[in-house]
Amino acid sequence: MKILMLNPPFLYKFSRTSRSPAISKGGCIYFPIWMAYTTGVLEQNGHEVKLIDAPAAGITLEKVIELVKEWKPELMVVDSSTASYKTDVHVVEELKKINPLGFSVMVGTHVGVLTDETLKESEKIDAVARGEHDFIIRDLADALENKKPLSKVRGLSYKSNEKIINNPDMPQIDSKDLDKMPFVSEVYKTHLKIEDYFYPSVLFPEVTLITGRGCNYRCTFCLWPQTLTGRGYRPRSVNNVVDEFEWIQKNFPQSKDIMIEDDTLTQDKERTIALCKEILNRKLKLVWTCNSRADIDLETMQWMKKAGCRLMCVGFESADQQILNNIKKGTKIEKIEEFMVDSKKAGLLIHGCFMLGNHGETKETIKKTVKWAKKLEPDTAQFFPLMVYPGTEAFKWAQENKYLTTEKWEDWLNKDGTHNTIIHTEHLSPKELVEGCDWARNEFYMRPSYILGRLKLALTRPEEAPRLLKGGKTFLKYLFNVDSWKKNAAEKQEK
Repeated sequence: MKILMLNPPFLYKFSRTSRSPAISKGGCIYFPIWMAYTTGVLEQNGHEVKLIDAPAAGITLEKVIELVKEWKPELMVVDSSTASYKTDVHVVEELKKINPLGFSVMVGTHVGVLTDETLKESEKIDAVARGEHDFIIRDLADALENKKPLSKVRGLSYKSNEKIINNPDMPQIDSKDLDKMPFVSEVYKTHLKIEDYFYPSVLFPEVTLITGRGCNYRCTFCLWPQTLTGRGYRPRSVNNVVDEFEWIQKNFPQSKDIMIEDDTLTQDKERTIALCKEILNRKLKLVWTCNSRADIDLETMQWMKKAGCRLMCVGFESADQQILNNIKKGTKIEKIEEFMVDSKKAGLLIHGCFMLGNHGETKETIKKTVKWAKKLEPDTAQFFPLMVYPGTEAFKWAQENKYLTTEKWEDWLNKDGTHNTIIHTEHLSPKELVEGCDWARNEFYMRPSYILGRLKLALTRPEEAPRLLKGGKTFLKYLFNVDSWKKNAAEKQEK
């Protein structure tokens, strides 16, 4: 069967796959990870597949229409996100006009939660795959090709006689089945250019992969575990992961880094250390980056450093313990500070993530968090207002407390494609949250000590210079927009 896997056209460099989809102020654009894994499963099952990432490659809707008109795929799988939802539906409608016999199915974090709403949005949408869609799309392709009833495809929602049918859920993909999947890096090699993707905290170019799905933690804001992959960590075997590392080393000689995009790689200490030991046993000369929590110990970090880890992306979120408790972060301020000391001992860089606007946030807690961020001294830091998405506890909290300023999905972005702030809180307006983030970035990045530290890093570790320059060039245009937040905060303090 001919199958089109489409990350549809929207804004150029729009990072639809990220946990908070937008055009990043640091230039970050994710690989279409989940679409790529599904592509691999389909190819493994004998289908002819084209994976197109339109935002990353700058492919227009007109070009996609030309391809579909000529190739006539029998199944068209279209990814979606909250902010791009309306445009994504329009893309499906346009493709169905020129290829009416092609079955259209939408996937992604937004449509998988708001399934009925999506199917009612347009008669051109034939179905929605809910949650992890690798095996749902596989089974759908089999059903269409062999004329089997759609009612047997678990995880699928579709229309029948003007009624919406929600089939039983597809079980979560377990570790054994994850090991049987093709390497996602093989899919990239066939369908994509790795140079189209960039993380400001990761060496460029890089390859992104997943070594395990799901997360054992309960953070209220986190998108993937609540809408796509589910709770509970299901890891691939250590040997399977390191086999892929070896494949990348041989087949992507230009790659400078491997980004492990698990929600939290380090949630299983024994597996993390076993992974490091296997890399060392095979004498692989790898550089890799991962997501971590701020609660792992020095021993684990030392093993990670030995095995080639250079940086961890860590969600610190807030300096206020009550806010951390409110969002079910499960971390303690004292442990975070100990973690930062240990990370420096281990020689690991840290990209720190700070979030403003969570339950309990005030101007005072924002100032406290920025002061704390400077004390922690991560290599890089991001300060974002809370973004809430359907299916998350954070969205429900904002909705129930009437903190949402809009429920028009297209309002989730500003005109330039960057995040819009669509919530206010009891203490802060959307404008104050945005200005607070702008002020925080300025406070963190414009310190002479920080600037000198980055220059020293670029000189002593020259491999870091390209990503510092690439990310900095994009980021600088946003850095000086501190508006009136600092002034207003100072005036309020004086009063």
